[in-house]
Amino acid sequence: MTMNPKVDEYLREARSWQEEFEKLRMTILDCGLTEELKWNKPCYMYKNKNIVIIQGFKEYCAVMFFRGALLNDPNGILVRPGENSQAQRQIRFTDAQEIMEMKTVLKDYVNQAVVVEKSGLEVNFKKTEEFIIPEELQTKFNEMPSLKSAFYTLTPGRQRAYILYFSKAKQSKTREARIEKYRQNILDGKGLND
Repeated sequence: MTMNPKVDEYLREARSWQEEFEKLRMTILDCGLTEELKWNKPCYMYKNKNIVIIQGFKEYCAVMFFRGALLNDPNGILVRPGENSQAQRQIRFTDAQEIMEMKTVLKDYVNQAVVVEKSGLEVNFKKTEEFIIPEELQTKFNEMPSLKSAFYTLTPGRQRAYILYFSKAKQSKTREARIEKYRQNILDGKGLND
């Protein structure tokens, strides 16, 4: 079990969930994974492949499995981090006692995630073409063929990000405003967060 000094520093400076992070860290390290600090979070890897990361939120802390959708979940504790999450799954905790009570179960899930990684199993992601283009975007494509052309030259991930962001708006007026706001970015070949 090798502790990464960067994670030591991260834990010392953590403003919340410090005790919980420490318990999660020790439990995961006990499974023989390599510890790194990625995305400014403690991340645990097997042969340079991300297995699990520790996350802190306002209401809970969590361990997030990068290929959690492939794990068996006999305890029914895996949760999608977001409605559009395809591969990731979390186990959420609200206090250190809960972590200690679930230590054996958590280790089982971590070890299962390593087996999934070793096996080479892949998550079957929903293809970009399977996402429904919002009506307002389709209308804009009809009005501006150059926008449609630019959109379909974007990477699939950038296309998905735009489709999800535009679709999330409840009102047509808001969808139209979002499309207009990002029209030039799309024409410039930029993604939503570029």
